[in-house]
Amino acid sequence: MQITDVKVRKLFDEGPMKAIVSVTFDGQLAVHDIKVINARDKFFIVMPSRKNPDDTYRDIVHPINSQFRASLEDAVIEAYEQELAAEAARQAELDMQADLVEETPAVSI
Repeated sequence: MQITDVKVRKLFDEGPMKAIVSVTFDGQLAVHDIKVINARDKFFIVMPSRKNPDDTYRDIVHPINSQFRASLEDAVIEAYEQELAAEAARQAELDMQADLVEETPAVSI
């Protein structure tokens, strides 16, 4: 099974949850709501889950072995880091455009 796409759907600035992503496998199966968490200066993923009546959580879907979990985690965290870089580039472009607008003198006719 190959990871064919990772989409970062939402980024968060505050708290330990940093992103929510969707992953597509073999171009045929999508898993949504995988969370990117940062705790103790380490990034890891949390699979989608549901709350049980006893207030515990159970994964809806999860990797079966540690090798696949590691490759999934690597792909998701890499996509998250790329999205952060792209977001920073977009913000730098907006800041530069705002600076140009402020520096442009007003012309009166």
